[in-house]
Amino acid sequence: MDIEKDYIKLIFGLKLKQVRTQKNLSLFGLAKLTNLSKSYLNEIEKGKKYPKTDKILLLCEHLDVPYDQMVSLKLDNNLAPIGEILKSGILKEIPLELFGIQEADLIDIIANAPAKVNAFISTIIEIAQHYNLSRESFFLAALRSYQEAHSNYFEDLEEKVIAFSKSFQINLDSKITIEELEAILKEEFDYKIKEIAFTDQEALEDLRSIYVPKSKTLLLSTEIDDPQKAFILAKEIAYNYLNISDRLLTFSWIKFENFDQVLHNFYASYFAGALLLPRQLVVDKINDFLTNEKPNPEEFVALIESFEVSPESFYQRLTNLLPKDFHLKNLFFLRMSHKIGSDFYQIKKELHITNQQEPHANETNEHYCRRWVSVKTIDEAIRQNKPHFFDAQISSYVHSGNEYLVFSSATKDPFIKDNIRSISVGILINPTMKKKFKFIEGKPLVKRIVGVTCETCDVKDCLERAAPPIALEKKKRHENTDAVVQQFISQFS
Repeated sequence: MDIEKDYIKLIFGLKLKQVRTQKNLSLFGLAKLTNLSKSYLNEIEKGKKYPKTDKILLLCEHLDVPYDQMVSLKLDNNLAPIGEILKSGILKEIPLELFGIQEADLIDIIANAPAKVNAFISTIIEIAQHYNLSRESFFLAALRSYQEAHSNYFEDLEEKVIAFSKSFQINLDSKITIEELEAILKEEFDYKIKEIAFTDQEALEDLRSIYVPKSKTLLLSTEIDDPQKAFILAKEIAYNYLNISDRLLTFSWIKFENFDQVLHNFYASYFAGALLLPRQLVVDKINDFLTNEKPNPEEFVALIESFEVSPESFYQRLTNLLPKDFHLKNLFFLRMSHKIGSDFYQIKKELHITNQQEPHANETNEHYCRRWVSVKTIDEAIRQNKPHFFDAQISSYVHSGNEYLVFSSATKDPFIKDNIRSISVGILINPTMKKKFKFIEGKPLVKRIVGVTCETCDVKDCLERAAPPIALEKKKRHENTDAVVQQFISQFS
């Protein structure tokens, strides 16, 4: 979409329609007054055409509006938010075609119901400001919706990994080594790779890599472990093999300039995950794990460690393959972060396949349920001082009755000092799921009644509760008040 040109046409169309309706004129009536065709005027109001000067003067004469007012890009207060969002270029930054939205459709929606669109945009802006949502948060939410719409499985990227492996003679039946990854970057893509102590510079201590485009130099932190290094190298290969130039230069990211960078970062990460965790190899190992009627936690940890990747990479890969190869599409992914010594837990990343599953992030500083295994693994990793603490449980949600089998791994956060993070995948328990996970009926698995946040939870006598259920109590008070009001209405009707 050419926002600059479309913006000018659309603003003129909105103003013309606003003035016409204020004069209580139909399109037919305006056409009769000006001797311009109704279809031509309709296209102007929809932002599809911009009239020439003589036509504008003709319209101004019959509508009794100054020429300068009509051609000005300034909108009345009631339409100003529409102008702001169009002028900001945000629509230009998001590839609307990913969501099946055409340019003409968007312009028609805005032109046909400007007041309603204005109210909607104003609401979105107010919500964003109220919850302090950043531009990056907006981009990431759009990406998450794109992933969820595709069940987080992208066949074209899977096929490109296979094509890459054939071209570079990589055996996907076994893990690719760091030496192979480095050799491909150096010999095929002319990279220079250098290790630097980022921790010597306080501003860089949270980074793991910097890419310098001009010299094709990849700077790696000396603090990273082998799984992190392999993932960074695999992402660099992805950027080059997929011919992506508009990309991020740091890992982890500092800022996104536009939505394309968000999308390209996802494509490169997906490619890297599929290369380090080949689809068929992962599926075969998961199937082997599922044949065990009474698996123990050590076996799941061994499964992760057999690929020599981070727990997060493994869990992320599960969200690609469980929906596709195991037909388990009702699942969620959570990354939770906790600073040692505090009583605060944050959801830093989430993904919900098929439905908005119960555990989800909120921006109101409410306390997440302390009965979640995501919280338990963090606490146990700290208490036992383990580099990787794994656990699983059946979480039964008190309000919906839905039950999930949740796997969770807690490790030290590689990016933030004195922080522990847990990575969790929850799978909705239903007949299809039970056929795959035969051990679900076994006694070793603990089942716990859980909520979402303490403030909204009515689990009685909860020993782990971190805050009173104030949001729930407020809701019940309102419901009780409404019931009494209805009694009075009935009594005096």
